[in-house]
Amino acid sequence: MIRIGCVNIDISHPGTFAKKMKEMNRGKYVAIYNDGFRTDGEVDAFIKDNKLEKRCKTIEELVDMVDIGFVHDCNWDKHLKHAMPFIKSGKPVFIDKPICGNLADCNKLEALVNNGAKILGSSSVRYANEFAEIKKQLSENNEEIVSVYGTAGVDEFNYGVHIMEGIHGLLGPGVYSVKYIGTAARSEAPVEQYYVTWKNGIKVVYQLQTGVWQPFDAVITTNKAIHHFRVDIKQIYDAILKRIFDYMEKEIEMAPITDLTETIKIYLAGKASREQEGTEIKLKDLALDDKGYDGYAFEKQYALTARSNK
Repeated sequence: MIRIGCVNIDISHPGTFAKKMKEMNRGKYVAIYNDGFRTDGEVDAFIKDNKLEKRCKTIEELVDMVDIGFVHDCNWDKHLKHAMPFIKSGKPVFIDKPICGNLADCNKLEALVNNGAKILGSSSVRYANEFAEIKKQLSENNEEIVSVYGTAGVDEFNYGVHIMEGIHGLLGPGVYSVKYIGTAARSEAPVEQYYVTWKNGIKVVYQLQTGVWQPFDAVITTNKAIHHFRVDIKQIYDAILKRIFDYMEKEIEMAPITDLTETIKIYLAGKASREQEGTEIKLKDLALDDKGYDGYAFEKQYALTARSNK
């Protein structure tokens, strides 16, 4: 049984993962470190519900008890700091989505992996069964992808990152540029669209509707056909946990860090393009001093929303 250390329970994933792990019987949370906005009562309930052995006072203490760490902060600007004790110990660490929120952290993560760090991540949609199945189907039919259209809702980055993780997992690396297309709005839920060009000529449009939940839909045009599917969100956690457990037990690699960070760079370029009124932004031209997405501001709002929904 794989022993997992949980860092923070800000988001819903730890609770959902714990339930899925019981069904899979391959791994389990055994201890927790929490310095997020969740109360002691919420942490105690998580410990009791999932029969954890201990609440640790430091992440270093947690590291000594487990085989792998799961970093679940809602604030992506804390991810690197909270992952470092696992990295320094030589143990693998899974960093939840979004893996980071700026170019500087992308570069740091890539450098750490180049020096031997074992960093896994990040969105469950990247490993969704539907994306894996269509990739296999297209290969068997000798179909070449021409374009992809994908949708997501809720917010631009924290939740919106899911759809591009899935698309990037399908297409692989090699993004050239991103261009903000525009916004359509008739109510409190505006729709933004972005145009992404791969170096091999594949074109992608991803759509984000903020303020309302929307499914992850994908329309894939190939040289032979058009394929459409909707990701079954009831199955995505099983898919990513299986991949993590396969990595731990069988050394089957997950997505490389450069794929995960390139996905972040797509959103950074899209944001920059929007702020520059639709100028095409090449990934190679992203500014290192651009602060990107503010994880602390998101954490503050997320905590307020979580408390108001109790």
